[in-house]
Amino acid sequence: MKHAKLFGLAVAMAAGLALVAGAYAQPKPNPAWPKNLTLGTASVGGAYFVYGQVWASLVNEKLGTSISTQQTQGPNQNIILTDSKQIDFGMSTMGIALQAWEGRGEWTKGKQYRNIRAMFPMYDTPFHFITLEKSPIKSVRDLNGKISGIGPRAGTCGTYFPLFFKTLGINTTVRNGQASDMAANLQDGLIDAFPFCAGVPIPAYSEIETTNKVRFFTFTADEIKKLKAALPELSDSVIPKGTYKQLTEDQKTVGLFNFAIANKDVPEDLVYGIMKAVLENNPQMMKGYAAAKETLVENWNRNGFLPFHPGAIRYLREKGFKVPKQLIPLEYKG
Repeated sequence: MKHAKLFGLAVAMAAGLALVAGAYAQPKPNPAWPKNLTLGTASVGGAYFVYGQVWASLVNEKLGTSISTQQTQGPNQNIILTDSKQIDFGMSTMGIALQAWEGRGEWTKGKQYRNIRAMFPMYDTPFHFITLEKSPIKSVRDLNGKISGIGPRAGTCGTYFPLFFKTLGINTTVRNGQASDMAANLQDGLIDAFPFCAGVPIPAYSEIETTNKVRFFTFTADEIKKLKAALPELSDSVIPKGTYKQLTEDQKTVGLFNFAIANKDVPEDLVYGIMKAVLENNPQMMKGYAAAKETLVENWNRNGFLPFHPGAIRYLREKGFKVPKQLIPLEYKG
């Protein structure tokens, strides 16, 4: 019930933003732009579903565009649809984007998705660990021989935690399920730890600590080094103390940043306008979704492999950033 209320409030906030935008006369869009544009988000109740409505509404307000959102299964499907021009825009964690670019994720079936381009940085998805204080588990290494509930099998957490455990040589039994189920299982003693990943704070973690003494633990510096070497899409991440009431010190971990993406054939000046609208109106973005506090131009470098759209490169260069050659696509004429 609490999850439903939280997401209901977030959706209402996004809808409110759209209504406010509609209350003002919109500017006239470039007639050369497509009249109707589509942004792929995710399922109802997911972060992308809310965040996508927020930035689409903001862009429509600022540019006079008509971007509508389309529910999808998340990053994987967003990439497939964007690459094939079935939708114009999508959103993805950089881990899934790398699998798509290289065609190495099982879901890609060996196909390389090379028609997608990065636009603006969204927010980080750090990897977390929580257990009950009475548990003997104090480190990731202590998960050996234990049961770990890691979230839905097809999600980012369900995809990456098994890879982490394999890389670090940790033999832990994995259980899959929704975050709320994992939280209940931890409290009932059915699992020993609940590793997860999402924008912070994770509601399920917050709920656990309201009625239990808990322990948050994280990777060692050596473990982080090994993970980043094995999985270059990972980046350094920090969960600040105070994120949860019982988290009394910063915890260093790894994360996957989320980026908005576009098909390579979307007009350059349209993407430039989107970059400007989103990145120069952060307070308005945050009113719709709190994690947008990380939707800042300086986080552009959280993408280390996916070519930026020419419109994004134009904006980044205007802001004084030097985009590496490997992130400049062949179609860029600047």
